Amino acid sequence: MRVFGMNYDTGFVSAGSTTHEPFDPDTVRSDLRVIRDELHCDAVRITGGIQDRLELTARAAAEAGLQVWYCPFTNGLDRDGLMAFLLDGAERAERLRRAGAAVVYLTGSEIAMFTDGFLPGRDLAERMALFTDPMRLREAVPAARAAVRDFLADALPEVRDRFGGPVGYASIPLEDVDWAGFDIIASDAGYRDATNAAAFPQSLAAAVRQGKPYAATEFGCCTFRGAADVAGRTEPVTYDEHGRAATLTAELERDEEGQARYLVDLLRDYEAGGVDAAFVYTFANRHLPTTGDPEHDYDLASRGIVRVLPDGSWTPKAAFHALAEYGRARALSRSAG
Repeated sequence: MRVFGMNYDTGFVSAGSTTHEPFDPDTVRSDLRVIRDELHCDAVRITGGIQDRLELTARAAAEAGLQVWYCPFTNGLDRDGLMAFLLDGAERAERLRRAGAAVVYLTGSEIAMFTDGFLPGRDLAERMALFTDPMRLREAVPAARAAVRDFLADALPEVRDRFGGPVGYASIPLEDVDWAGFDIIASDAGYRDATNAAAFPQSLAAAVRQGKPYAATEFGCCTFRGAADVAGRTEPVTYDEHGRAATLTAELERDEEGQARYLVDLLRDYEAGGVDAAFVYTFANRHLPTTGDPEHDYDLASRGIVRVLPDGSWTPKAAFHALAEYGRARALSRSAG
């Protein structure tokens, strides 16, 4: 596997706030040095819906010696707004690339779910509700796939006019992306759980046999016992009208070792399966902090490999240490080879 990477969230925009508050540039720079020097990652996938944050973080990642996967992850835009955001991002990524950084540009993330006008629904909540109604979802998918293909067909040449490096797109299966014009096939559906474990090796083999480098741009699990069995589901937490965590939806027992095993096992599967790049999700879920109240310890529902404390600082989980050992051993093996 060529790239061992980490996801880094600069702030997913929702309900008038973001999932990374407060956003402190010095903290960001420190986190990225940790990702490079302690986890021994090669690359970081930088996501979020605020362009200045994406660019600042991308520059800091390049300064830390990481390959940058510049990845707009927007929510609630219409198609015109998304196009403008993606093209602005491509120009910013190109400036960074021309300054000497190694940059991959991902032309959006999961746009059928998070952009208005692809799937039925006025907002993300209504689109998510489709997944509880299989009949409506099946009826909606063909039109959504066609719309995604049309949008990316329009966006890709415009992106290439602005960005000279490798280009991909962070997809989900229902979009059925036409990869002909892309350099990299990328999927945010890298989760293995009880629903797909038996077929996972075959699905992975099919994904990597498409003639282009394949990147698992998102995979991980939460920090509660049994999380590996439901890794592909949404987190068991509800949010208030301001986008802040409000309640856990189940009684959860902490199991950091289970999260650690899941991540390292899946990395081994990706190595054996011929995956080109794999990005752990995620370094920190800052919108899901730990608390002194077990009923509101939102870190249990977090896929972060660090535990975010109420003051915004963090402490490493078992997964952090396991990934640091994986990265260290991998770096030693590569240097010896």
